[in-house]
Amino acid sequence: MSFLSLTARRSGFRASVSISFSFYFLLLLSFLPSFSAHRSLAGPFALVLAAGGLALAARPAAAPITTAQLTSQLMAAIQNLKTMRCSAVAQERIGGKYHPDKSVMKLTFNPQRVYIKNGKGVEVLYVAGQNGGDAWVNPNAFPYVTLSLDPQGSLMRKGQHHTALQAGFGTIADLLEGSAGRPDKSFNRSFRYAGDTTVQGRLHYILRSDYPQFRYVAYKAGKNETPATVAARYGCGEYRILERNKLDIGDKLTEGQVVQTPNSYARRTLILVDPKSFLPSTVAVYDDQGLYEKYDFFDVVANQPIPAAEFSKTYKGYHF
Repeated sequence: MSFLSLTARRSGFRASVSISFSFYFLLLLSFLPSFSAHRSLAGPFALVLAAGGLALAARPAAAPITTAQLTSQLMAAIQNLKTMRCSAVAQERIGGKYHPDKSVMKLTFNPQRVYIKNGKGVEVLYVAGQNGGDAWVNPNAFPYVTLSLDPQGSLMRKGQHHTALQAGFGTIADLLEGSAGRPDKSFNRSFRYAGDTTVQGRLHYILRSDYPQFRYVAYKAGKNETPATVAARYGCGEYRILERNKLDIGDKLTEGQVVQTPNSYARRTLILVDPKSFLPSTVAVYDDQGLYEKYDFFDVVANQPIPAAEFSKTYKGYHF
């Protein structure tokens, strides 16, 4: 039982007890002669009790949060993140199949520092300004040596929708705000507060987008365009452009080349927001083929200092 439901039930119990007690107190005074001398005194007490009970019962519920309030507080919570620790469960559709994965993450955002360890024991460490811009990677497999890899490169992005540098909630903020290069904001404006639900034993707000206009469109590339620039134009994410058009990470588009591109990020999006932190606990994205990706975040600790030592290769428990 949640704290909120427990409080509500207790309040309801007090109200019902007050009304019942005052009612029977009046009956007792009316029908027992021995109390007749005290009716003038009992009447005011009974009225006070009854009025108090009715006041408790009639107390209005708190007004529900509005869409504008929810989105603004969610955006503020994301933008004000300085550090974050959490565990995450990701489920992404790759090649028509779902690939679940668990990971632990430590993040700082200014400067950007990322430590991720997934369920297979693969470790990634990225520190802005170090290692020539590359990430250190412990593959936890042959050749059992630490690699230095471009976090935007094909080796680190293979088989996943997002890069290690996108860990956190930045993509969610982009969905709500939209891209500067995309004047059409209809998708970003489609998010609505859709009630409450229980996640991880706690009440959460539901922020939902329904966008039936989602579809693939033919886009003719201009000069010096890449799948990434097209994705930024449509706010759709680069992965589906690569997958649909059988392109590789890092490919450039020739001028006039036609690529099939989603006209938005999703047909339906669900963001479950923790009302205490106003950070997401779950994000689920659906497209024309069903579930595209889902992320669940657990044990989130936001804006608590993380020692710099935890972003070094030699930190205890790391295997770089």
